[in-house]
Amino acid sequence: MIRVQVVGVALDPAQQHVILLKPLDTAADGERVLPVWIGAQEAMSILVAIEGTGSPRPLAHDLMTAMLGELSASVDRVEVTHLDEGTFHARLVLNTPAGQRTFDARPSDAIALGARADAPLWVAEAVFAEAGVPDEAVELEAAGGEDVEEERVQEFRRFLDDVDPEDFQG
Repeated sequence: MIRVQVVGVALDPAQQHVILLKPLDTAADGERVLPVWIGAQEAMSILVAIEGTGSPRPLAHDLMTAMLGELSASVDRVEVTHLDEGTFHARLVLNTPAGQRTFDARPSDAIALGARADAPLWVAEAVFAEAGVPDEAVELEAAGGEDVEEERVQEFRRFLDDVDPEDFQG
């Protein structure tokens, strides 16, 4: 398994949400990223958890986290285990009073819960081998992140430097 971190939630050219997972140890695991397509609600939930922003009402993953706490359970880790005909599969490993329990989960749900619990996120080497891409190959519009925002500001400034007011006359 390769330990990864969420480096962003983005939109692909078709405006579909993608979560980007990158190995923590790029020296050992390479400069790759694993794009996992997810739903809009899951993307928002993951962003809320990663950025530490709250929502006026608890989201479903906030509710699950509160329930785990009340039941004296905690998220031990999240594992993206395999890829089956283009569909990613994950496991959520919980520590409970009755011992460790493992649950099959969608990667987006497992990551949203894991992010709230600050749990480690792992991806099977076979999944990275099959679906990982060089990080420079990912051309997506990030839904958050200072580097991307700064790049957009610089791009807009270049546009303003090159634009002529006559370009807007009809």
